[in-house]
Amino acid sequence: MATAGRDAAPCRGRLSGGATRGWLLPLILALQLSSPAGAAPRVHPGTAAPASASKAASAPLIPAGPTLARIRETGVVVMGYRPASLPFSYLDAQLKPIGYTVELCDRVIQALRTRLKMPDLEVRRVAVGSATRLPMVTNGTLDLECGITTNTAERARTQAFSLTIFVAETRLMTRNGERVQSLAELRGRPVVSTIGTTSIQHLAAINDQQQLGIRIVAGLDDPDAFQLLRSGRAEAFLMDDVLLRSLLAQQGGAVSSRDYVVSDRGLTVEPYAIGLSRGDPAFKALVDETIAHLYRSGEIFAIYKRWFESPLPNSGVNLQLPMNAALRRAIAQPTDAPDPERYR
Repeated sequence: MATAGRDAAPCRGRLSGGATRGWLLPLILALQLSSPAGAAPRVHPGTAAPASASKAASAPLIPAGPTLARIRETGVVVMGYRPASLPFSYLDAQLKPIGYTVELCDRVIQALRTRLKMPDLEVRRVAVGSATRLPMVTNGTLDLECGITTNTAERARTQAFSLTIFVAETRLMTRNGERVQSLAELRGRPVVSTIGTTSIQHLAAINDQQQLGIRIVAGLDDPDAFQLLRSGRAEAFLMDDVLLRSLLAQQGGAVSSRDYVVSDRGLTVEPYAIGLSRGDPAFKALVDETIAHLYRSGEIFAIYKRWFESPLPNSGVNLQLPMNAALRRAIAQPTDAPDPERYR
């Protein structure tokens, strides 16, 4: 779920297939810890090391890149999460963020603790919404944005993104068994989407381009948008398919499969990724290599099954959503491309 374009940012748009190891090598080298005092003088066998060399060897090693340097200096990594975006990011009974994207970010944090030799690295968790997540990455408030954010070329002008971690499609959900496959069928009618997302941007763009006269209704978040559909204030809800199915699953017996219909046709492709600060290739390399390792090892399939094909912690909801072909391709050939065609 998301907003949208893409200028050439460092380290972006070049992760694919066999090229993965090629692009990672120079960045991993850049991540190697280097002494701020410079290289120590060479000492011949049998001679004592100069005092300056000993001092340099024992000096704290500072990692390359502003994000890693700041995390080491403060002892804190800041993670943004969504409070109610099941199964990607939501709160458990102890009000701790959990979910598919949160678990992937937790793996990154483990890698940080190892790389920085900081086993007690503090994790500060900050709740974000559709309208606040992007600015908080751009202004440096967040180190990792771990929710449901689409990587787009427009967004890449102000921030970076990890490898793609999920691929969704936007679809239309309607009430009372009405089956709608396109926005053109909703001419002149009220349609809801969530503020600050690529879905509402697409809705506005198509409405303007095709002069449909749709009255756009904005929900503050996905549950709010769904309530606007339920109450009749909107006649259709445009949103990512996985989120629509999640909202329906959470209603339990309150709704039946006949009450709401999700379109068969996908309108846009949405590659989700972890949001990162722009212009910090060292930190992006660490995040990407952590995800790529999960892909190479096959561990990602167990993680996926835990969140999409099993009863979810704190809710018992089982989405019963098998991994789609687009995500399987992104796992086989890791990419951070925002281009929807890359996933078709």
